Amino acid sequence: MRQNNDFEDFYQASYGRIRALLLGVLGDRHEAEDAAQEAFARALARWPRLCTYELPEAWVRRVALRLALDSGRRVRRRLRLSVRLQGVRPVPQPGPDESVAFSAVGRALLRLPLREREALVLHYFADMPTERIATECGVPAGTVKARLVAGRRRLERELAADSEEAPDGR
Repeated sequence: MRQNNDFEDFYQASYGRIRALLLGVLGDRHEAEDAAQEAFARALARWPRLCTYELPEAWVRRVALRLALDSGRRVRRRLRLSVRLQGVRPVPQPGPDESVAFSAVGRALLRLPLREREALVLHYFADMPTERIATECGVPAGTVKARLVAGRRRLERELAADSEEAPDGR
């Protein structure tokens, strides 16, 4: 019974951070919640072992990010199919229901390639150092640094383009 209480405490303490991280990566509240719930469901199934880890949240975060990447691939696949079927490129419109993901920075961030967006969100939103991101993503630290540099440059261009398009300068 104690392990169940431990998981409940872990879930309560970690779910909001994982969901917010996924929201920043995916830009879709429902997709973020689905990926977070699935990651925690997998963690619950492995809880007797995970509870012995120094940072079980890192395991959940890694699983959740992999699920988010898979979700991003599915979304891109659906968009490509939609374009083929309709002949018109759909323009996804974010809803006004979430915080950072729907700010100007969030909208610009969502236009970045997924790997760059993932690195930026982990580094700036989750406050993770490059070495830890590298470990969790299974890539060299230099790759993370390159993704951060490329992502910052693209983000800067996206934000500049947005400010040029805004009629009132916002």
